[in-house]
Amino acid sequence: MTSIQAVVFDMDGILIDSEVLWREAREEFCTENGMLWSAEDQEATMGCNTRSWSALMVQRLRLRERLSMDEAAVAAEIKGRLLAKYRRKLPLREGAVEAVQLAASRYKVALASGSPNELAAFVMRETGLDRVFLATMYGDDVVHGKPAPDIYLQVLEKIGVAPRHAVGVEDSGNGIRSLHAAGMGIIAAPGPEFPLSEEVLALADVRIAEMTEFQLGLVEDAGGALRLRAAR
Repeated sequence: MTSIQAVVFDMDGILIDSEVLWREAREEFCTENGMLWSAEDQEATMGCNTRSWSALMVQRLRLRERLSMDEAAVAAEIKGRLLAKYRRKLPLREGAVEAVQLAASRYKVALASGSPNELAAFVMRETGLDRVFLATMYGDDVVHGKPAPDIYLQVLEKIGVAPRHAVGVEDSGNGIRSLHAAGMGIIAAPGPEFPLSEEVLALADVRIAEMTEFQLGLVEDAGGALRLRAAR
């Protein structure tokens, strides 16, 4: 009998191809204000909650000195740009909604997204996944965002499942490190625009290139690898 009871999904980069839009929003903001947003900057923010990425932007771009902007101001700016993009066209990742529905046919399913609450709630309503997930945790709900394990531990507590009986699906280095720190099984599903380093991929139990590849057997494979890790 399986020991896996729950599958927890990330949102940005897993359910929606939004990491490109996050990058675009930041690049557009920087271009309009005579600044540069690098690939390294973008990677550092992926999976982070609003508190973390807004602080990173203020620090790296010296926004206080240049534009008299603090964390709250830049967060509002970037979130507004993202919401406008989502309203024009929500970039669903192919196979993502079906993957959640498939997982829900056997396991408890939950969402642990570092995305700001209003953006994540919008996506949940638009996709109808707010009626599928048993629990959700968003970036603004936790003090310490990914790569800290807090968001995963707290959403698992909501659905009454221990980390050793859960598998997470993530695309970013910060997200995979968060799952590893939480003691969960890990399915890595990076998007083509943001490949993972070998160091990060080594933490994953299962790797898929597309969400259309998601199958229940992969959850069991990740659970088996988790049990082996725990026994060492």
